[in-house]
Amino acid sequence: MTANPSDLETRIRRKLTRQHFMHLLGADLTLITAGRVEAELVLAQVHQQQRGFVHGGVTATMADLVAGFAATTLVPDAYGVVTADLRISYLHPGIGQRLRAVGWVLKPGRRLHFCEAEVWCDDLLIAKASATMAVVEPT
Repeated sequence: MTANPSDLETRIRRKLTRQHFMHLLGADLTLITAGRVEAELVLAQVHQQQRGFVHGGVTATMADLVAGFAATTLVPDAYGVVTADLRISYLHPGIGQRLRAVGWVLKPGRRLHFCEAEVWCDDLLIAKASATMAVVEPT
């Protein structure tokens, strides 16, 4: 873990340049601290399913994104993480202007990090997720 918060943010933002799917969706990380990450997405028609709600895949992607990057903040720079398990409960349909996802590490480990995430649409909690992130060592 990096001691200086600005160094941590610089390291994570460098890794974000390779996060192509996140950029395709239009999401951006808004808070990066050790073990906790937040992201936002301004909603557009492209994010909707056939009834006009936020597509469940977009919601799950946002949860996965923040859980994964929360875990990434706790591994050395040369290491990475990949999703080993993601479980999501959809609580309400996403109807609004903006998604905000919050992810944090419940228990870091040498090989696995156990994480949680919430996805909010405007001021309503629409999904809750738990994720297991596997630590990937450098090759």
